[in-house]
Amino acid sequence: MTLLLLIIVLAVVLVAIAGIALVATPRRRRTPVAPPAPRPTADREATPPEASVDTLPAPVEEPAAPVRERPEGTASRLVRLRQRLAGSQSGLGRGLLALLSRDRLDEDTWESIEDVLITADVGVQPTQELVERLRTRLRVEGHADPRAILREELVALVDPDMDRRLQVTGSDGKPGVVLVVGVNGAGKTTTVGKIARILVAEDRSVVLGAADTFRAAAVDQLATWGERVGVEVVRGPEGGDPASVAFEAVKSGVERAIDTVIVDTAGRLQNKQGLMDELGKVKRVVEKQAPVTEVLLVLDATTGQNGLVQARVFSEVVAVSGIVLTKLDGSAKGGIVVQVQRELGVPVKLVGLGEGPDDLAPFSAEAFVDALLG
Repeated sequence: MTLLLLIIVLAVVLVAIAGIALVATPRRRRTPVAPPAPRPTADREATPPEASVDTLPAPVEEPAAPVRERPEGTASRLVRLRQRLAGSQSGLGRGLLALLSRDRLDEDTWESIEDVLITADVGVQPTQELVERLRTRLRVEGHADPRAILREELVALVDPDMDRRLQVTGSDGKPGVVLVVGVNGAGKTTTVGKIARILVAEDRSVVLGAADTFRAAAVDQLATWGERVGVEVVRGPEGGDPASVAFEAVKSGVERAIDTVIVDTAGRLQNKQGLMDELGKVKRVVEKQAPVTEVLLVLDATTGQNGLVQARVFSEVVAVSGIVLTKLDGSAKGGIVVQVQRELGVPVKLVGLGEGPDDLAPFSAEAFVDALLG
C-alpha cells in the first residue's frame, strides 16, 4: 500500500516538471513569406518608377499660322452676277417680252406693261418714260425686234454713263477713306469685309476700322474677315466712341502709307436724329486725318420703297456717293436700281449676290439688263 502511494506521488511530480518545462520554452515566430514579384507583361513597363522622374516634358506645338485666302477677281464675279440675276430677275424680263411680242399692242397691253414695271419697283416716273419711248419706237420702226428695243431702252434707263468706279485712292500720299453706312440688318459689316477682299485681289493694302462699337459681334465678325485676307482691323473698347476708332484707323493708314481705309459704322435708324448726328461727327473727325473719298450706303434690295426713305436721310447727313444693294439675288424687284439712282442722283456701284465671301460684284448696267432679259 505504501509502495503504491509512493509511485503515484512520483508520477504526479514528473507530470508537473514536464508542464513547467513546456511553459518556459519560448515559441518560434513564423516568418511571413513575401509574395512573388509580378512578371513584366506587354502592357506593363519593367522600368522602376524612379526612372520616370527625369523624363523630359513633351514639346509644346506652336499654333499654325492662319492660311490667308486669295480672293476672287472681278472677271469671275461679273460672270456670277449675270447668272444670279438671271435666276432672280428673269420674271420681269419674260413678262415684258411676252407683252411686247403680242400681235396687237392695245391700251390694255400697255397698261399691263406699266403694271409689271411698277410692281418691280421701277417707280412711276421712270415707268412712264420707258413706256412712252417703247410705244414711239415700236410704232416708228414697225417690225423691229421687240427684244432688241427693250434692251436698249432698259440700259438707257439704268444709265450706263454713271461713274461706278469705287473712289478708293487718296491724294498727297494719304489713303483713300471709304465710309460704309446704313440701317441695322442691311449687311454693312459683311459688305465691308467683302469690299476688303475685292481690294486685296487688286493687290491693294487695306486697313479696316471697326467703328460699330456697340455690337461686340460686329467687331469680332470684322476681325474674322480681316484675318482671312491678312488685313489689319483697328478696334476700340466695347461701347466706346465710334469717331475715336474711325480716327485711329485712318491715322494708322496714314502712318503706314496704306492704300485704302474702310470704316464700318454702327447701324442706325434713319428716324433717330441723335444717331444720325453721331454719324456726321464720325465723318468730320475722320477728315482731320484724310479726306473721305467714298461714302457707300448699304441698302437691302428686298425692302423696296422703304430703302428710298433711308437713302434720302443718309444722303442728307453724310453726302452718299455710291449705293451697295445687298440681297439683290433674293428679290424680284430689281427696279429699285433705277429708282434709287433717280432719287439720289448717285450710282449703284456694288451688288450683293449671296452669302459667299466673294458674292459682291461691281454693278454693270449692261450685265444687269442682260440678266433681266435672260
